[in-house]
Amino acid sequence: MAYIELRQVTKRFGKVTAVDRLDLDIAQGECVAMLGPSGCGKTTTLRMVAGFEDLDDGEIRVKDKLISSKREKFYLPPEHRNFGMVFQAFAVWPHLSIYENVAFPLRIRKLPKEEIAARTEEALKHTNLLKNASGSPDDLSGGGKQRVALARALAIRPDVMLLDEPLSSLDPHFREEMRFEISDLQRRFGFSILYVTHDQSEAMALSNRILVMKSGVVQQIGTPLEVYGSPANRFVFEFIGLSCFLPADLSPAGMRINGVEYPWPNGQAPSAELIASGKGLLAARPSEINFVDEGGVRGQVTRKVYLGETIDYRVQIGEHEVRIQKGRRTPGPDVGEAIGLAFPRAHWYALDD
Repeated sequence: MAYIELRQVTKRFGKVTAVDRLDLDIAQGECVAMLGPSGCGKTTTLRMVAGFEDLDDGEIRVKDKLISSKREKFYLPPEHRNFGMVFQAFAVWPHLSIYENVAFPLRIRKLPKEEIAARTEEALKHTNLLKNASGSPDDLSGGGKQRVALARALAIRPDVMLLDEPLSSLDPHFREEMRFEISDLQRRFGFSILYVTHDQSEAMALSNRILVMKSGVVQQIGTPLEVYGSPANRFVFEFIGLSCFLPADLSPAGMRINGVEYPWPNGQAPSAELIASGKGLLAARPSEINFVDEGGVRGQVTRKVYLGETIDYRVQIGEHEVRIQKGRRTPGPDVGEAIGLAFPRAHWYALDD
């Protein structure tokens, strides 16, 4: 049974449908990352789960208890949902000590003093802030302030943790550090997470499943490996990870690129329907394109850039440029050299997909 259930959840702002009939199940202890471009509806979805936005249709349940339903005309206020929330902005109060920042929501709930102390110390301990408890949040780094926000959310012992771009304002070092800390806290406390982010690496590193949205509509839900390796459509392929596309004329015998006939790459022909249309896009990841001296789709290397552990190549094929990335220890061509490209993991899409 799902711990969190969203059924046909819909939100409109005037004539714009921000979220369109979204269905989602989240298991207890699972982290689901919502990924998509700005304005796709992911933060609106999070706000509806939190109770900051009411639904225009559908319903939301947590632990099989109804918390929002347009049909039933039921709405449970945010303060009664027992959800922890962490936002992009640190949202810490500089005039309060770190201890009081964490204890504040417990005081609002009028819990006994002994319980407030126990919960606050527990949350500070698990976020490595106990030794700084009497200090000011202003004395902490960005990562430290975000730990305060996490501790405050943990102190209420939430059923669900809602995270809205919580790491986007941190520098890369702190961002990576906080990813591990959030994962450790989830394993320790066992809460479910709904995580909104623009950062694909965050989504891949933290989540059990990824939900990809576009214009309020779910494009795919799957494990990070499924979404990356078996994208449901061109949008998902292009949005998740680096991507390259080559337009091709198609026939039952093979493909024509830049006026040259080639067999299907690695025997991977597109669908019969796409072949019948006569045109398609050959898609591949830059890291999954190989250089070959003989055969392959022919082109010329126009750029070669060292990026630490990888080398980034650009190969011109007619009017189109293809990007290839290889490890720095992998032998590769030089700028100006003619080379063939092999596509061992080809994907095919319609030109207008």
